[in-house]
Amino acid sequence: MIEAKDIFKSYDTVEVLKGISLKIDAGEVVSITGDSGAGKSTLLHVLSSLDQPNSGEILFEGQDLARLSKNQLAKFRNKEVGFVFQNHQLLPELNALENVCLPAWIGKTSKSEAFEKATELLNYLGMNHRAEHRPGQMSGGEQQRIAVARALINSPKVVFADEPTGNLDSKNADLLHEYFLKLRDEFNTSFVIVTHNRQLAEQTDRIIALKDGKIA
Repeated sequence: MIEAKDIFKSYDTVEVLKGISLKIDAGEVVSITGDSGAGKSTLLHVLSSLDQPNSGEILFEGQDLARLSKNQLAKFRNKEVGFVFQNHQLLPELNALENVCLPAWIGKTSKSEAFEKATELLNYLGMNHRAEHRPGQMSGGEQQRIAVARALINSPKVVFADEPTGNLDSKNADLLHEYFLKLRDEFNTSFVIVTHNRQLAEQTDRIIALKDGKIA
């Protein structure tokens, strides 16, 4: 589904990714591990089209993402991929249901249809009782499950998660691990997860270990 070919990425004079090539299949849960500064988050951003490589190709189902215009890339990110970040990045002025609906509304889904899908996801993730609560009224673990629901609202083919359990206690981290695997099994959604959590990494289908900008 996703193929990276000889990816190099630098910021000013600092070379972060040094010739990365890999493939990620549909329905696969992959973890990206490595020490701080190894290039994990940079690789995630490049694979997901949030950032562009200096050289090399990123193919999504055979399509070269570099050939897409800015508007086409925005539509691609909205429809084909979902994102989960360490700090949730929920809008504080919106309640849980509205936060989940945002990507659907951006994608021109009707308000009623978005509410229906968001409600289903909140129920699935055990968060229906928090639908009317704002982020400040929820725990970190609850906010992260809202973020997962938001990532799934447009039925993406792949979800990119950057240290999704980094700010969670062990109980909530374990719960989130379980949800990732259940979601893969039930919806055939691929997950690409940057993590320092060895337990989470060992539960994934494959570990891509980075060292000094290369696959170890």
